[in-house]
Amino acid sequence: MIEHSCTRCTHYDHGPCAKKVPIFGSLSDGEILKITKMITHKNYKKGEALIHEGEKSDKLFIINKGQVKRSKYTVNGKEQILDIISCGDFFGELNLFNAEQPTNFTAYAIEETEICQITKKDIDAVMAVHPDIAIKLLKEVTLRLAHAENLAQNLATKDPEVRIAQMIIEFCQKFGTKKGEGILIHLPITREEIASYVGVTRETISRKLSKFEDLGLISLVGNKQLLVIDESALLDYTR
Repeated sequence: MIEHSCTRCTHYDHGPCAKKVPIFGSLSDGEILKITKMITHKNYKKGEALIHEGEKSDKLFIINKGQVKRSKYTVNGKEQILDIISCGDFFGELNLFNAEQPTNFTAYAIEETEICQITKKDIDAVMAVHPDIAIKLLKEVTLRLAHAENLAQNLATKDPEVRIAQMIIEFCQKFGTKKGEGILIHLPITREEIASYVGVTRETISRKLSKFEDLGLISLVGNKQLLVIDESALLDYTR
């Protein structure tokens, strides 16, 4: 892991990392640059942990480049992936409201990932001047709580086929690229991790994906890509 000043973020095509984050959308370019000076920058290798469950932190993590999975381990030692987040996303927002509360997940870099961090002390100073940022953070907290509740409900009550269809729809929105024949998804995680995400076995994932392919809903393009041919039919599965 390499750490240095985040001023280098200004050299990226899309400007400073803070400019990519929706909660800072109301700030001027000058104010964004002030935040950039408060930020430190870290590089993580694929598979490296950014933070472990149970650790305390006083930082907001902003993904400047790459992808991160957040997960927990069950009492049986099985990984349950909570979500996959990428460039422009952030996590650790609860640390800004209560830095004494231990982190309730572990975050791993899925690929070479560049993270920018801002401390609670610095973000508190920013929110004192721009209280709308605090409101946006609270909105994000409620959205993520709702996602966690939906995940728990889906894992407990919904048919595996429905959960897999929901995951494909989610990946369409997050990682999909529209093509003439459908939506091409570059899968951010392995088949085994996909199984962990939806709470089934790897064999079930392979069987259900093959079924969707036979029905003409998707087309499997190797192990790392998936072409969604009929998104509306997959949505029907989730209703």
